[in-house]
Amino acid sequence: MQNPDNGKEIIRRELPLIPKLPGVYRMLNSKNEILYVGKAKNLPNRLQSYISEKNHIIRTERMLSQTEKLEITTTTNESEALLLEANLIKKFKPKFNILLKDDKSFPYIFISKHDFPRIERHRGAKSKLGKYYGPFASSLAVNSAIKTLQRIFLLRSCTDKQVDAGDKTCFNYFLKRCAGPCGSKIDKKDYAKLVDAADEFLSKGRSRKIQQTLSNQMENASEELDFEKAAIIRDKIKSLNIIQSSLTISDINLVEADVIAGYKESGKTCIQVFFYRSKQNWGNQAFFPKHDPDEKLSNILNSFVSQFYENKTVPSSIILSEEIKEKVLIEKTLSKKENKQISISVAKKGTRLKVTNLAIKNAKNSLGRNLYENQNNKELLDKVAKKFEIDNTISLIEVYDNSHIQGTNSVGALIAYGEEGFLKKRYRKFNIKNDNFKQDDYGMIREVLERRFKRAIQERGNYLTFPDIVLIDGGKGQYSSARETLNNLGLNEIPIIAIAKGKFRNSGDETFFHNGKTYKFLKNDPTLFFLQRVRDEAHRFAISAHRAKRKKGISKSMLDQIHGIGSIRKKALLNHFGSARAVESASLDEIKSVEGVEEKVAKKIYNFFHE
Repeated sequence: MQNPDNGKEIIRRELPLIPKLPGVYRMLNSKNEILYVGKAKNLPNRLQSYISEKNHIIRTERMLSQTEKLEITTTTNESEALLLEANLIKKFKPKFNILLKDDKSFPYIFISKHDFPRIERHRGAKSKLGKYYGPFASSLAVNSAIKTLQRIFLLRSCTDKQVDAGDKTCFNYFLKRCAGPCGSKIDKKDYAKLVDAADEFLSKGRSRKIQQTLSNQMENASEELDFEKAAIIRDKIKSLNIIQSSLTISDINLVEADVIAGYKESGKTCIQVFFYRSKQNWGNQAFFPKHDPDEKLSNILNSFVSQFYENKTVPSSIILSEEIKEKVLIEKTLSKKENKQISISVAKKGTRLKVTNLAIKNAKNSLGRNLYENQNNKELLDKVAKKFEIDNTISLIEVYDNSHIQGTNSVGALIAYGEEGFLKKRYRKFNIKNDNFKQDDYGMIREVLERRFKRAIQERGNYLTFPDIVLIDGGKGQYSSARETLNNLGLNEIPIIAIAKGKFRNSGDETFFHNGKTYKFLKNDPTLFFLQRVRDEAHRFAISAHRAKRKKGISKSMLDQIHGIGSIRKKALLNHFGSARAVESASLDEIKSVEGVEEKVAKKIYNFFHE
């Protein structure tokens, strides 16, 4: 290990120039890569501690030994510094910070603000007018909830154009899942009552009140001998019971709270987040932050909370499994961010402690599964290295495949696999640009590898770090093309393996090429199954990318072939019908109803598809 005095000297030299203000500091190495991002109420005081303290933990010593540069950003207060720190950690993923691997936003149920509001799933920025309910732990949970809510409250999912037309009832109406505003089956006043009832359930959890109302309606219908209506209401009550069960209506008075619990074992941590809204459990999600094996769980939780809520809506109450050191600062920062009072607490007794213990139990179970899967993956990667006589440790494989039909819509695909399994964030697709390569598998491999690794060498935007091994779906020719390409880029040290299928795919008769040698496996070898699995995932990804490109091309060419259809009319047709195929299936009257498409043009479009 290099001498930590290197970093201390850098800090000592910069210290007199740093103002006594709150802010964020960044440690950088010789390659200008950010090693660590930290914050401070008083920057000189915090940085002085790196110089004055004698017994730093090993991680800090390693960081200081690699530090070649120090960068400072001052802020007006400590809360701003906290938010900036979380943002920079997420953006640059410094190797010495605790990192939250959080690559997606959570889904919400959204009810629009219209005369006849629409219910739908929403993910991303809340830019549309209406009400948002959530977050939910998964899209599956949201979709299931929406389907059940439609049965109970009959809120529409059809388009605004269908409702505005008011002359064609959607299919959901006949399935008793929509009140029928699209067919003028209900007026605004009665539909508003349905929306209010759904809001009561989603925002306040008043399921008993709704259930009682439905029971009274069912009894009245029975007394009036309207048994069909009574049966419909009975089915609504059943649906309400289903959603109560799936959302776990809780006796805990958690109107708006996240329960966050951590469990640490073998140098790794799982953090479980349970979402409680309107006294309902809206699901939970497991996270596995990256950190030093010796890091304390309280520090991991502290970093998790500040990073997790950097780009998310914060509930009024956050309940933790243990105390964190920056509780007061994070409370103050999040309260200012949300413009409401945020409370962070640790459950000590009663039902809140019961819920926290449940979250800890889930974290323990999830971590156990993760450790087992990671160990299995590590063993498989080690077996790959042993089989192909590769000296270096393998922790990351990149797999490449191509897809095209007679040189059309040619696409190259890259997938990645590591100790944690398939790494979807590293998946990439490449539209083949060189016309000479579009039906040349060897040329496609050369173009894809050249584009992927040139970007990494030049460290241009969105570049990926180098893999430990490259796997090519192909035979000796593909191997030679790939090896030559990487050698020309100066990457001779990255091993390449090509996998050539036998007479039948996944028959166990695959032949492997590596470093001038040919390899075979026994048909029941787990390492062979593993390599088949990652090869097939690359093939699936390549095929899906190819199909998407082909579908887009078909939709484009069908309308582009009609003389007199410019970009404005084409956009109007696609917005109205959704696809070129739907235009092909439309009647003349339906095409005429599109805004900007007069009768003469409508006939031309109709005749193009039907003559």
